[in-house]
Amino acid sequence: MQKIFGRTTTLKKNKVMAKYNITDKKDKEATYRNLVSPMLMDELKEKILNVIVMQKKYKDKDYSAKKLAMELGTNTRYVSAVVNVKFHMNYTSFVNKYRIEEAMSILIDKRYQDLRIEEVSDMVGFSNRQSFYASFYKLIGITPRAYRLKHSTVKTDKDKAKAKKKTK
Repeated sequence: MQKIFGRTTTLKKNKVMAKYNITDKKDKEATYRNLVSPMLMDELKEKILNVIVMQKKYKDKDYSAKKLAMELGTNTRYVSAVVNVKFHMNYTSFVNKYRIEEAMSILIDKRYQDLRIEEVSDMVGFSNRQSFYASFYKLIGITPRAYRLKHSTVKTDKDKAKAKKKTK
């Protein structure tokens, strides 16, 4: 560990954050958030959850805030305001959260153990490996591969060979 400006961080974490282009979140207040009435916010929150989670639209790589707004009969500013206020994140982070949760299930499911990480990424709606790794690391704190290895009950031949080599 290294101490920088009174803040303890690990070099490894900083290196991974840089590798996946992850930056710390900056808080800012958008004035349009106050334009949506609390009642409308609650109504839109339920509709957003229904579409994104229940209908699993998060799996669609091309399902944007604009498409969601059109489907709900509102505008993107309102969708953004509701997601920001009710879920405390932006639209992309909101959608990625559900993608990552599903990816975590797939990564440890024995039925999918032969899938490559890129295939899992594609299954849950990420359009590229880079954004999947960055989102996964940002949310979970480890890479998808490390998560799979950590939670894997079935050791691959490659893992067995590495373990055997270390004991010699």
